[in-house]
Amino acid sequence: MSYEPQPDFGTPAVREGAPVTLTIDGRQVTVPEGTSVMRAAAEIGGAIPKLCATDTVAAYGSCRMCLVEIEGQRGTPASCTTPVRPGMVVQTQTPRLEKLRRGVMELYISDHPLDCLTCSANNDCELQDTAAQVGLRDVRYGYAGANHLDAPVDASNPYFDFDPAKCIVCSRCVRACEEVQGTFALTIEGRGFDAKVSAGLASDTFLGSECVSCGACVAACPTATLNEKAVKDIGKPERAVITTCAYCGVGCTFRAELRGQQLVRMVPWKDGKANRGHSCVKGRFAWGYAHHADRITRPMIREQITDPWREVSWDEAISFTAARLAAIKAQHGARALGGITSSRCTNEEAFLVQKLVRGGFGSNNVDTCARVCHSPTGYGLAKTFGTSAGTQDFDSVEDSDVVLIIGANPTDGHPVFASRLKKRLRQGARLIVIDPRRIDMVRSPHVQADYHLPLQPGTNVAILTAMAHVIVTEGLADEVFVRERCDWDEYQDWARFVSDPRHSPETLEPVTRVPAADLRGAARLFATGGNGAIYYGLGVTEHSQGSSTVLAIANLAMATGNIGRRGVGVNPLRGQNNVQGACDMGSFPHELAGYRHISDAATRAQFEAEWGTALDPEPGLRIPNMLDAAVDGTFKALYIQGEDILQSDPNTHHVAAGLAAMDCVIVHDLFLNETANYAHVFLPGSTFLEKTGTFTNAERRVQMVRRVMDPANGYEDWEVTQLLAKAMGLGWSYTHASQIMDEIARLTPSFAGISHARLEAEGGLQWPVNDAAPQGSPIMHVDGFVRGKGKFVVTEYIPTDERTGPRYPLLLTTGRILSQYNVGAQTRRTANSVWHEEDLLEIHPLDAENRGLQSGDWVRLASRAGETTLRALVTDRVAPGVVYTTFHHPDTQANVVTTDNSDWATNCPEYKVTAVQVSASNGPSEWQQGYAAQSRLARRVEAAE
Repeated sequence: MSYEPQPDFGTPAVREGAPVTLTIDGRQVTVPEGTSVMRAAAEIGGAIPKLCATDTVAAYGSCRMCLVEIEGQRGTPASCTTPVRPGMVVQTQTPRLEKLRRGVMELYISDHPLDCLTCSANNDCELQDTAAQVGLRDVRYGYAGANHLDAPVDASNPYFDFDPAKCIVCSRCVRACEEVQGTFALTIEGRGFDAKVSAGLASDTFLGSECVSCGACVAACPTATLNEKAVKDIGKPERAVITTCAYCGVGCTFRAELRGQQLVRMVPWKDGKANRGHSCVKGRFAWGYAHHADRITRPMIREQITDPWREVSWDEAISFTAARLAAIKAQHGARALGGITSSRCTNEEAFLVQKLVRGGFGSNNVDTCARVCHSPTGYGLAKTFGTSAGTQDFDSVEDSDVVLIIGANPTDGHPVFASRLKKRLRQGARLIVIDPRRIDMVRSPHVQADYHLPLQPGTNVAILTAMAHVIVTEGLADEVFVRERCDWDEYQDWARFVSDPRHSPETLEPVTRVPAADLRGAARLFATGGNGAIYYGLGVTEHSQGSSTVLAIANLAMATGNIGRRGVGVNPLRGQNNVQGACDMGSFPHELAGYRHISDAATRAQFEAEWGTALDPEPGLRIPNMLDAAVDGTFKALYIQGEDILQSDPNTHHVAAGLAAMDCVIVHDLFLNETANYAHVFLPGSTFLEKTGTFTNAERRVQMVRRVMDPANGYEDWEVTQLLAKAMGLGWSYTHASQIMDEIARLTPSFAGISHARLEAEGGLQWPVNDAAPQGSPIMHVDGFVRGKGKFVVTEYIPTDERTGPRYPLLLTTGRILSQYNVGAQTRRTANSVWHEEDLLEIHPLDAENRGLQSGDWVRLASRAGETTLRALVTDRVAPGVVYTTFHHPDTQANVVTTDNSDWATNCPEYKVTAVQVSASNGPSEWQQGYAAQSRLARRVEAAE
């Protein structure tokens, strides 16, 4: 598409309202009641001049440019703040209005730099456009009076500058920060001539303020006051492509704006169904990794992992890889080979990797990081509801009355959804947070949780059972819903179980460490507060009882009738951009696409007919089992697309041992990651900007990913997988990713109605999309559960095997931070590191004092599995006895200390509960120093001959 930006209608759309007909400039228009005159004019092609108005925030009426005349009404009201009325007759252009607007514009221009020809916003500036629109040719007042032209530029933010000399104090940035982002970091300081935009009292700069760099202020600014540094460096974009962000599971839609093949900026698409025109610092700004100097764009091979890398041609790399795999298969059998799909790659790419493993390698040894984070979601929701995914769309939160967040940190992990949630909370919804830490959702500007239940890590099942105890024993369950929609006998068994006095909040208080009165209050609020929605994350799933907790969440939703309509539901917040899609595509060793078991003969026959090969009916190995088998000498080769298991998986020492024991490790990625230290083949990957395909976000929305620029390595990732398949004798002949989606649709009932052509024409679709739901399924289980009757499952609390004691008295839990993403491979190679340049260990002041520690001190973090060192951050965000860190930096190696404990049903690792000791240290451990040296050695590259 060309560069033309999306139209700005001046004020937000009114979705519902009685139709109102009025006349504007002689033309009739009908709009919903509550619509502004400005928007009504824009919808019939009118262009009322404006500066303070934009359709992403509420009307403000300060700039006095949008004045109109209304028949029968005195004065010249602002069209942005004037709602339509039936029969209203409006004039937008009269001699009187021209004079008034030109006079107002003269005042603006008299205190504005006249450097349009050298300004980075030239020809992309609303002030410039509006001056031309009102016919301003000179300024009668001159430019010699008091002005703000010498105000210094704030260039502290790595992504945008703030030039107050060009500010017209329209307040659009302030309102965007409040209404869209919900951070309230900006304000108007002073009055009259002294009024100016300020980044708050805490700092004189944007970087030092509470600004989270979401870009809402930059997008809202009508001048070059807030302008991206890339625009200043590269120039105005000349074309744009709509695509989907490749960071978290929210699935934001962006306009990738380019000059030639050089990306200038990513602008959130206002019609994006998941983000509605908003963004976060990662999606908006952190795309520079795509052209980082560390990026590998040529294939590399080596005989042994102690050898230096050798750059080779694609033909040599693929031939080398295929020969090694064929030799291993011939000597050790098909089950000695396996693969790992990526939750960062497209649906089409994940589908082809599992197809290569099953149809080419000949085994079902395929797994994905999605199992390492959210497999308990699939197990628990499939068992209770009949589908392995969340029940709502993100818009549903607008109708929620009570929100329960458990084991999730939306402001850091899913910030765009968090902004939508905070907006709903400011409108009056109530909030319950169950988390060991005091996350930002507990208390932030204009948001205050009604209840924060800071449970002991590992006691999720106990606390949810205690809440159920209150709901059932106090008669708060929705028995009408349960009798109609669920298995009544199973409900009665469950109700008897949770009603047992041993499950009361008082009995379990010593276990959960949550005051019984608070827990009872939270349970009553959720059961009686109206539409109740549950949002959860890895703090639920990454436990030894992860599946049990998901079952308990489903039980709670069904018992209170909070399923099957807007504003309610069970909503897993997926961590990576395509975790949902990787699961959907058959990336598990026991399931084909669509969550159908490999042992089912009819399902297997369908795939065998399509692929022209027999499939092994026995489930394959999960990642931990592959590593175990490698150490035992029976598993020999692994193809890893887009994952860094050495940094992301638990018990780093065991992962390293398994990889080192293999004869052929193939890493297909953007950078030489930590896992590549043990690789024999490195196949360079492509970024989301360089490929076509689809991602599926946390709300089951399948969205197009469009190729913005040519792949730096020459191939999209699916094409690399196809090269390897062809070299192994498979007759694949895809010429476009759309053909892969067509195959997925033929083989996957929930995707039967999805195609690239339809997604291009209609936008994202939420599966299932099929004959039963031709337009998709924004809300699941509306008239009944997919499985028939909802299934209540008794969830006995079983304490984790990981226990504290004299040697390891603290509990470590892990998580993410806003500026970094997953293992940091992408975000660490951007300016985002200015906010988080190293992982820190959060420790309570009491625990720090007992150990003689202060913020900034090096500490030794040791567990039964291993040890590492990092710096301490003393904070009361964590409770006494609990410590917390992130895992974004490889030099920290946080997963060295996590154990092999895992979920009883899915093998999902128990990252969130590790018994540890913290003590003073002098700096990085010998192991870390040795590992860093090994990494440097492994990254040696010799020039190709």
